[in-house]
Amino acid sequence: MDNLTLRIAAKRYGSESTVVSFRLPKDMLRDIDNVAEATGRTRNEIMTTSLEFALQHMEIVLSAEKTEA
Repeated sequence: MDNLTLRIAAKRYGSESTVVSFRLPKDMLRDIDNVAEATGRTRNEIMTTSLEFALQHMEIVLSAEKTEA
């Protein structure tokens, strides 16, 4: 697996925001809060930055069924 590093940079998205609700494991939320505290960022900033990083680095793999259509 590649050794990826999450770098906190300037905000990329500047459009209007919306509230989204989803469930997280409690220990994951604790880790997010620890990162937020260590970096002086908000929980929201850490989660948004992490999701943006995931979107930029994900690979979408289609099943053979979908690629044949």
